[in-house]
Amino acid sequence: MDSKIENDLISEIHLNSIQTKVYLLVTCYGKMSAKTISEKLKISLEDAQNAANDLMNLGAFIDISETEFEAMHPRFTVVNMYRRMCERENIVFKRNKVVDSIGVILEKPYDDARTK
Repeated sequence: MDSKIENDLISEIHLNSIQTKVYLLVTCYGKMSAKTISEKLKISLEDAQNAANDLMNLGAFIDISETEFEAMHPRFTVVNMYRRMCERENIVFKRNKVVDSIGVILEKPYDDARTK
């Protein structure tokens, strides 16, 4: 995935690097377990599990089962994550074109991964 999107997720939504990679992986390739996430990203199972749990708390993921995570639609989740970050950091929430563009860019890979 494009490093600009990674940088935008980190700078605009304040995700960390691992959360960003996990978010993009599941958004673009569909539901997966923490084990699969750790293998694909070459990170520890603990890091994969923690990042997926963080993303659930941020409103980006839902857990389908004990072990599997799925991303919600990026147009909604990116704005939701941004809104929650604004609340946490006492920033006035308003429309952010960078955040909106992330959702638009991720929409096609998200839909493609779910209509195979």
